[in-house]
Amino acid sequence: MRLGKAPRPDSLDPIEKASRDEISALQTRRLAAILAHAYENLAAYRKKFDEAGVHPRDFVSLEDLRKFPFTSKADLRDNYPFGLFAVPRAQIARIHASSGTTGKPTVVGYTKADLDVWAALMARSMRASGARPGMLVHVAYGYGLFTGGLGAHAGAEKLGCGVVPMSGGMTERQVQLIHDFRPDVIMVTPSYMLAILDEFRRAGIDPRSSSLEIGIFGAEPWTNSMRAEIEDEFDMHAVDIYGLSEVMGPGVANECFETKDGLHIWEDHFFPEVIDPSTGEVLPDGHKGELVFTSLTKEAMPVIRYRTRDLTRLMPGTARSMRRMEKITGRSDDMMILRGVNVFPTQIEEELLKVETLAAHYQIVLTREGRLDEMEILVEARPHAASEEERVHASRRLQDSVKNFVGVTAKVTVAPPGAVERSFGKAKRVVDKRVASSE
Repeated sequence: MRLGKAPRPDSLDPIEKASRDEISALQTRRLAAILAHAYENLAAYRKKFDEAGVHPRDFVSLEDLRKFPFTSKADLRDNYPFGLFAVPRAQIARIHASSGTTGKPTVVGYTKADLDVWAALMARSMRASGARPGMLVHVAYGYGLFTGGLGAHAGAEKLGCGVVPMSGGMTERQVQLIHDFRPDVIMVTPSYMLAILDEFRRAGIDPRSSSLEIGIFGAEPWTNSMRAEIEDEFDMHAVDIYGLSEVMGPGVANECFETKDGLHIWEDHFFPEVIDPSTGEVLPDGHKGELVFTSLTKEAMPVIRYRTRDLTRLMPGTARSMRRMEKITGRSDDMMILRGVNVFPTQIEEELLKVETLAAHYQIVLTREGRLDEMEILVEARPHAASEEERVHASRRLQDSVKNFVGVTAKVTVAPPGAVERSFGKAKRVVDKRVASSE
């Protein structure tokens, strides 16, 4: 691939190469301060702490954090819109919010200092991905209330890059501007990158001839198989970025392009834990469970032990001294239970990408016939393998693979290219019709 050498160690932020003792000492100081900030300035946290019988002064060491109660998305919605802002309204410099697809949107606020930290961490993440000052960055994350577009934009400018603020949608224009402007970096959801890839092909442009050297992909789980396809099709590095608006936005953790062995968490600003999703018990590093974050420096909206629902495990640092989290492969609330078997969309994706005649555009449709749940995988054939005979063969291969390796029986429908609905942002992988059919 066309990317240059890794950055020199002396070009990293000092904290990126600090010892574990130095990182832990910083986290301990900042945790004590943020617990006090939340307790003193937020009635909701003061009530939660009091009900749990804990006080910020009970925090002495990192292990003491597990005494404090969790925060969930329900807490954010219950305090809609500004009930979890810990500073006066006049100090709020920006507000973002989720789409609110499952109820009230979750609202997050930032002070000017919060925005500065966010931009700095996005710049650090982009540098870890291989971006360098002077590069041109094509931002195809959505702008607006979604944190992706503006977060990426601010980080690119902080790093010293030029920005093409394209936002999502208008796929034909995306390809035209990539072809004409010749950016070095693209920041976008991985599923929408596949839509851009389709448009390259439709336009008769070889994606490997594009100027893109680095793709920084986030906002949804994606597999290493999808990474391999994107890297091969574009002759580029595909790097994973992680974040969530409740904690900050994108830039909470990032892969380093020289290793691509998990995402280094920026532990100077976020304290991670992994818990058993059922019991809430904190699990040792290396054990898989639900990721929990406590913000260490957020002024406007501190979050204490926020349950992300993302499933991962914590691992030692490699390219940086801060701990890594394994690539997110699913969410506890995205898990499908089909006739007693736990299934994640990424498991299906992993199997369908093993079938060379299938594209990575798919949806999983869940229905209920009588008392039995049924799964249908709707997936597209690649353009070169769209004949009826090849589609039937691919359907049988995927059905067998899902049965053998995932453990469920699924109906597989291989549709012609373009049949699966495209998303300009996060892909909707699961369509659950079981509730509607039972009403």
